Amino acid sequence: MTPGSIMLGNPGECFECSHEHAAGDRCVSFHYEPEFFDRVLNRDNDFRSSRIAPVRASSELVAQTILALDSRSPLSWEELAIDVADAASRLSNDASNAKTAVARDIHAYVTDCIRAIERDPSAAASLDSLASAAGLSSFQFLRAFRALTGVTPHQFVLRTRLRAAAARITDGDARIIDVALDTGFGDLSNFNHAFRAEFGVTPSSFRDRARGTAALAIR
Repeated sequence: MTPGSIMLGNPGECFECSHEHAAGDRCVSFHYEPEFFDRVLNRDNDFRSSRIAPVRASSELVAQTILALDSRSPLSWEELAIDVADAASRLSNDASNAKTAVARDIHAYVTDCIRAIERDPSAAASLDSLASAAGLSSFQFLRAFRALTGVTPHQFVLRTRLRAAAARITDGDARIIDVALDTGFGDLSNFNHAFRAEFGVTPSSFRDRARGTAALAIR
């Protein structure tokens, strides 16, 4: 499980999700009765993949999770559960078409890099520097990284930064430009463009909507 991803399990399946202890990992777990999907979503309840990578289609769900975990949040957990189930059902089919095996030793190296990005997404992270830190060629690293996360290193870093920015925007009164610079963006214009492309609204509109209405969420 990489930050921003969704783990899925069908009835009768066994699975396990471990965490990097004492590092602030957070996740939200939803459990549904088998008939829930037929009754509420009017569709089959079997997921076609065990994991959904941190893709753009789930960005707002992911970004709003921290807000949902806040006891002061206006979010409805019942509505949130339905939104999560709907997204997981739709996206699991796409995820099932993108599976590539990764050697165990390479898996460990790339996972270490993923954790490093999560700890400090604002740090400079070129493909060459990440591959070098993992002891791999750029080609090996890119292929393994995409297989494990579903996105390229650049996309992963960008989305990690944007999730961090979205959390700060909804949880405080920091100026948008300060949030942009603190999360690794060189200027406000680039940040606004990337944020709008990811979430569909400007940072200020995102803050207003999160504070004024019940929205979505996940990890």
